[in-house]
Amino acid sequence: MKWGKTMKKAVYPGTFDPLTIGHLDIIKRASRFVDELHVVVADNYKKEPTFTTEERIDMILRVTTDIPNIIVTSTTDLVVRYAQKNDIDLMIRGLRNIPDYENEYALYQFNRNLNRNIETIILFPSSRNHFVSSSAIKELIIHHADISPYVPKEIIKDVQDKLRPKLDQST
Repeated sequence: MKWGKTMKKAVYPGTFDPLTIGHLDIIKRASRFVDELHVVVADNYKKEPTFTTEERIDMILRVTTDIPNIIVTSTTDLVVRYAQKNDIDLMIRGLRNIPDYENEYALYQFNRNLNRNIETIILFPSSRNHFVSSSAIKELIIHHADISPYVPKEIIKDVQDKLRPKLDQST
């Protein structure tokens, strides 16, 4: 049994390539449950990121200035190891749909096998964000559609400037 109050910390990992209002929704909600939320940019080996790690960290920092209890960082290691090294026993994950569920369930099992002391909590997106994804943002930009309902206003220009030249070359 633990005596005294310990600081409750959680980690919310993602590729955030780019950050969406869905990600921001989860960050804001998760930050209310803990004393310290680590938002960790973690690359997925299945994806080739458009933005550098530093650019993604910068975007997250710019849109979370009103959230005092977050730490924004990155890792190239397994997130469960990052959590262990930083005395974090709670992992926050977002879940939008059935394919997300299948991936998250498998990831949860692997993480439990690596460290049974780290628990995973799933947060569902609000109804207006359940279909928002970084891939969908890129698709909208390819077709020169408005991304303002899906990307925080502070980073819209960055996202458009980075993606449009790259995508215009491929068309």
